[in-house]
Amino acid sequence: MNTPIQTLSDDAAAVARSLVHSTERAAQQGMDRLSDGLDDARSHTSAALKQLAQGTETLAHRGMDAVRDGACQLREKSLHAKDVTTTYIQHEPVKSVLIAAAVGAALMGLVALLSRHGGSGR
Repeated sequence: MNTPIQTLSDDAAAVARSLVHSTERAAQQGMDRLSDGLDDARSHTSAALKQLAQGTETLAHRGMDAVRDGACQLREKSLHAKDVTTTYIQHEPVKSVLIAAAVGAALMGLVALLSRHGGSGR
């Protein structure tokens, strides 16, 4: 025969066991949801990183293509300038020599001016 205190004690123990069990179940469900959330975050992060890598690769290829195109255009322009200069020298040899002499004299004057100014003040 159970006494009222023993019955009350047994009931309290049963309620406590039930509370512990429901708390464990809730904690497990929370951990499962957290795990699912982390898995989702990991898959989204992985996809974003893949997209970022592809975008970076695309930009790198575009940059290399732009540099290659710029180099080709520069080469074509320099060849055109060389051809124009050669044609001008062939058709106007006296003017070409006079222009070259004037440019050389101007450069020598500039060098002389800079060498005098740089030596006196510093």
